[in-house]
Amino acid sequence: MYLVKDLFNKYGEHLGLNLIVGSNGLNRPIKVPDVHRPGLALSGYLKNYASQRILIFGNVETLYVKDLNKKNRIERLRNILSEQTPAVIVAGKYPTSKELIHHCEERDVPLFRTSMKTMNLLSKLTLILNEEFSPTMTCHGTLVEAFGVGVLIQGDSSVGKSEAALGLIERGHRLVSDDVVRIRLREGTYLEGSGPELIRHLMEIRGIGIINVAHIYGAVCVRDDKTVDVIVKLEEWDDRRFYDRIGLDEKYCDLLGVKVPSHVLPVKPGRDVVLLIETIVLNHRLKEMGYNSAKEFNTKLLETISKKQTDRKRIRETYAQSSH
Repeated sequence: MYLVKDLFNKYGEHLGLNLIVGSNGLNRPIKVPDVHRPGLALSGYLKNYASQRILIFGNVETLYVKDLNKKNRIERLRNILSEQTPAVIVAGKYPTSKELIHHCEERDVPLFRTSMKTMNLLSKLTLILNEEFSPTMTCHGTLVEAFGVGVLIQGDSSVGKSEAALGLIERGHRLVSDDVVRIRLREGTYLEGSGPELIRHLMEIRGIGIINVAHIYGAVCVRDDKTVDVIVKLEEWDDRRFYDRIGLDEKYCDLLGVKVPSHVLPVKPGRDVVLLIETIVLNHRLKEMGYNSAKEFNTKLLETISKKQTDRKRIRETYAQSSH
């Protein structure tokens, strides 16, 4: 559960927040990633009013409340503040209403003050809440960026994920996270992967130990986050298993409701896994641009078969006519 104190402790300095009253309410939960300027509600229209959102008082709201007579001012403020209101933030240059301070203190609603402009505060706070409320998951694997494409390398332990990533880094590609990858759904449409702060830029190589990629290969070979565009699953080569040799059947893996192209890459001595992963990435980029090698080959194959069948039919017809 995300609390007001979590927001204040993590982003209070960034947003310039100063707590005026309501310290006892810092444990209030923030249930929805929305902020609201209560202009219409202050005028008395409360139909469909959602009280679970953080309230933002800008210059307009502050001046409107100031212009109300005392009775209306108290009534309107009482109507918009409830036990479900997470917090109130007053932005702008005008002083905070005494009645607002009183009601927040009375109901233990945290009241913050910031000198930030209202629209700037709304934009930043909306982005922060959307990020904090985005669905997330953690998976085992190594995330690298190759040719601008985010590649999540997965597989059983000791199959060679970190070694493959190290080979990609040697060729000029970049490491995002090794061993543990945090994946977050962004805007409901794409996935962004990153690594925990504790192991950022670190890799574990069996027989060597922990290495710092940024120190060995330079800061240009690492980055903090990257979209997850392709999944490559490494597995030990199995002679009894059939592996796709054409690539017509495209496979996907569902992560947080987003379908990500997935490839199974069998590993055995003599196979250049790094080169194969680079080839998967380049082929993925071609598909994104509308070119599919497998489909083009299949189309040419069908055209060739059709042409030969037509030629054979024409030859038979010509032979039948000459016989008569």
